[in-house]
Amino acid sequence: MVVLQNDKYECNGTLIYYDSYDLNEPAILILPQSIGFMGYLKRATSADADFQSLVKLLDADLAIRDGAEHSFYAQYNGIAHLQNVVVYYVANIPVGCGAFKPYDETRVEIKRMYVLPEYRGKRIAQIVLEELEKWATELNYNACLLETGKKQPEAIRLYEKSGYALMPNYGQYENVENSVCMRKTI
Repeated sequence: MVVLQNDKYECNGTLIYYDSYDLNEPAILILPQSIGFMGYLKRATSADADFQSLVKLLDADLAIRDGAEHSFYAQYNGIAHLQNVVVYYVANIPVGCGAFKPYDETRVEIKRMYVLPEYRGKRIAQIVLEELEKWATELNYNACLLETGKKQPEAIRLYEKSGYALMPNYGQYENVENSVCMRKTI
């Protein structure tokens, strides 16, 4: 990591800066060459209004994809107590998000991954996922697990490209035909 100024650092082509209003809230600025346009990440909690807005769009999308099964999944996707949320912005517009919650003492569960349709295919979901994994590592977790659905093939491809492997369905998803569970050591 190279210090550029008091509040700016460069690491592997990514500019990291600290918001001058709150030095405890880092934001990651993604340089244009990495995805083709300027964007940045924000760490937050589920109280963040931008995260909540994106999750409403995610839930609407999943209601269509899941059909009659949506109410089963919705009961496990509450966001009220998520302490680890990432929101991705382009031109100060929230365009993607993700979160994790502790699953046990060593693993976290990735939750609520979403990118606006017009921004898909631009590595935003991958960047959000990488930031969630990094944050989990900082908190001394060593693995991520997640559940996605067979009706979300783009999500399955993202997770496979990001190093996630299939695992037996866990917990409430154990006997659910549409569920695909995956894990990754971080």
